[in-house]
Amino acid sequence: MAGKFSVATADLTRKCDSPVFVFKTTQDLEPLDTVIGQKRAVEAIDFGLNMKGPGYNIFVTGYEGTGKSSIVKDILTRHAAQLETPPDLCLVYNFDDEYCPVALEMKSGTAAVFARRMARFVETLKIKIPRSFESDRFQRTRKETQEKYTDQQNLIFTEVETFGAALDVGILQTEKEYQAVPIKEGQPIPAEKYQACDERTKAVIQANLAKVQDKLNLALREMGKLAREMKKEFKKQVEEQAFSIVSRQIETMEDTFGHSPGIEVYLKNVQRDIVENVALFLEAGNSQAEQGLLMMADSLIARYRVNVLCDRKNEKGAPVVVETSPGFQNLFGKIERNPVGESGDFSKIRAGSVLKAHKGYLVLEIEPLLMNPHIWETLKTTLQNQALNIEDLPDQSAMGASLLKPLPIPVDVKVILLGSYEPFMVLQQEDGKFNKIFKVRADFDYEADLTQENELKYARFIARACRDENLLPFTPCGVSAILEYGSRMVEDKKKLSLRFGQVTGLLKEADYWAKKDRANVVSGEFVLKAITAHRFRHNLYEEKVQQGFDDHSILLDVSGSMTGQVNALAVYSIGEIAFGRPTRITAESYMGTPGIINVEHEADMSGQTHDKGVMIVSGYVGRMFAQNYPLSVSISITFEQSYDGIDGDSASSTELYAVLSSLSNVPIRQGIAVTGSVNQKGEIQAIGGVNEKIEGFYDVCVKKGLTGDQGVMIPAANVKNLMLRTDVVKAVGEGKFHIYAVASIEQGIEVLTGIRAGKADAQFHYPDKTVFGLVQKKLEKYHERSRAFE
Repeated sequence: MAGKFSVATADLTRKCDSPVFVFKTTQDLEPLDTVIGQKRAVEAIDFGLNMKGPGYNIFVTGYEGTGKSSIVKDILTRHAAQLETPPDLCLVYNFDDEYCPVALEMKSGTAAVFARRMARFVETLKIKIPRSFESDRFQRTRKETQEKYTDQQNLIFTEVETFGAALDVGILQTEKEYQAVPIKEGQPIPAEKYQACDERTKAVIQANLAKVQDKLNLALREMGKLAREMKKEFKKQVEEQAFSIVSRQIETMEDTFGHSPGIEVYLKNVQRDIVENVALFLEAGNSQAEQGLLMMADSLIARYRVNVLCDRKNEKGAPVVVETSPGFQNLFGKIERNPVGESGDFSKIRAGSVLKAHKGYLVLEIEPLLMNPHIWETLKTTLQNQALNIEDLPDQSAMGASLLKPLPIPVDVKVILLGSYEPFMVLQQEDGKFNKIFKVRADFDYEADLTQENELKYARFIARACRDENLLPFTPCGVSAILEYGSRMVEDKKKLSLRFGQVTGLLKEADYWAKKDRANVVSGEFVLKAITAHRFRHNLYEEKVQQGFDDHSILLDVSGSMTGQVNALAVYSIGEIAFGRPTRITAESYMGTPGIINVEHEADMSGQTHDKGVMIVSGYVGRMFAQNYPLSVSISITFEQSYDGIDGDSASSTELYAVLSSLSNVPIRQGIAVTGSVNQKGEIQAIGGVNEKIEGFYDVCVKKGLTGDQGVMIPAANVKNLMLRTDVVKAVGEGKFHIYAVASIEQGIEVLTGIRAGKADAQFHYPDKTVFGLVQKKLEKYHERSRAFE
């Protein structure tokens, strides 16, 4: 009866023997320069790169190892190479606010040159300005000006003296002022002689003194005015002299760098500032000047430095920046501090990745960003505002915030985030700004259809890996083994894995074994050796579990029959290794409170999915056997010798078979292990890890001894997923082991018991001598006895 459900040997695996493999080795193939099976993701990335405007940043999702990072970088590099190289960025002094330096754009490759030219420009002025003011021409002009104003002052003073002399009044100069005093014969009258004069004479003297003092005051005011005019003219001469020197240097700079409006304005400001502060330049060139004045001069000159933030002289096309360590300063820039603490020097400001990627592309992993909410929020703000603020780290406030606060720098950068599905879904649901900023999703698939085109691309990918990693070439047999491994990875004979990270690892290991054997090419033999050796390095725990079956520490029957007992199959994952482990499920039925007792649930050892599976079993039993009367049976189900948590529903059909066996008293073949989930209609549903489960039970049977009656029963929907080991396929071909595929509980119970399941008539009665008939008979007996007890 079970034979009609046997899976043909040809369906147990897929042997790759593609007609497109007409090469001798992969050395004959053109290395792959395209992407395999990622049409959706590639088109999404292309759309995002070509969409202009804010918000069209890209979030790339996909499993690890699908090559999304390398593919994204490759696409970005090719796309960016076709674009114009963005301008350099430099930071200069803000003459309106010294604490808010300004960022300027310059033609690509010119910022560093401009910075050096500005440094030489300042050093040149430190020499030329003092020399210019020491020149004979300037000194002569200055002397002439001084003589002119001095002569005018002397003339005014002489008029006052003449006027006073006529009134016997002279002008006496003290340390603080000029004073009118009475004189006789050109000499001041002593105080005692003045006191000896009569009152009328004194009155005349005082009147004359007042007249002369008034005249003197007017003269002094006029002389002061002339002094101010002289000083103003001196200043004008100094500025004109300084302007003539600076303007010649500035004109040269403007001819070279005046292509940017910002630079032209900046140079004009520099020129004006130098002219206004030329006195400090004179001190800077004077080695004898006081230390305080020298420090002031150095501080002034420092403002003319140019801080190059982004130098693109060696770049071609738009920048592609991959930030592998996205800390706050690495991303957004920093303000370096001197050992004392606070620094007001804008040359200490450094650019981060966001600024370096200006007018280009920035690639980031999402997980590190989400570990620091401040970084994530700052990135979103920067992208929304299209402006970057370079500021201190938030945790540096205790050290004292920097006085420097550069003006916001306009940035036009497209960010490509790489991440898994979980953070993407969380951000979509919980972050209101996320969908507005990252409007493009590029989803990388982990598998591709098995077509001749993809088979050839896979071979070309191997050729590229051999070239890039300096590996031995692969033969068609070796390539076929890699393709079979790729199908095994995705558990589908009609698919190929796109997780090229793992595939590349296998290529390297196969190359290692080939070179160790001193071979010139890598054949399928070495690929198999690499797979086997890799598993051996990682499967210690699997062997320890297997030892439990060997020494009977774990009870498991692989022959004979038993009522209410079925061998289920589970998959254990330890790092990169997954292996199947059989486990015994038992069910006991008895009169009592209707329902199924899930022992694992009662012991708080089961997950939600497993609990759901048990409830589905209960629903199926009610649907099939409780149409004419209520159930009066208690059923206990458990995984024997299970001391860890249980979850998943892949054993729900196995549990149902154990229940049916217990209720019908029909024994189940212990040589057949079972996997598959079930729905309330009794349909067997596909599960994962089918290859590992089959191979795990096969290994146990081999250890305990193959009888020819052993095998595994799987969902029919999983036949396409079979990519079994060669030894398992061989055993099935020789009739030593069997694989059965069933689509319903009815088919499965027939395979396990050798008895027909039975089909209900219109009154929901099942035929006698069928499994379901025996179940119904027992349930009727329980119902009648239950009524008697009541």
